Amino acid sequence: MDEIVNLVAQQVGLPADKAQMAVNVILNHLKSKAPALSGPLDTLLAGGDGRGAGGLGDLAGGLGGLGDMFKK
Repeated sequence: MDEIVNLVAQQVGLPADKAQMAVNVILNHLKSKAPALSGPLDTLLAGGDGRGAGGLGDLAGGLGGLGDMFKK
């Protein structure tokens, strides 16, 4: 997760604490709108290799729920 926070901080020009808050808001929103993404996102952000259960395969499968997020 530090890598994402650093990218946001650098590319948007935010201090690290504000970038951390922004990343958390986005992740929490994604998780609330597509609960199937929660486990895979947590695994990847914790440094998982994406190969086992809860990895990239599950994340890709959970992306099907993103379409519903934009239907409002």
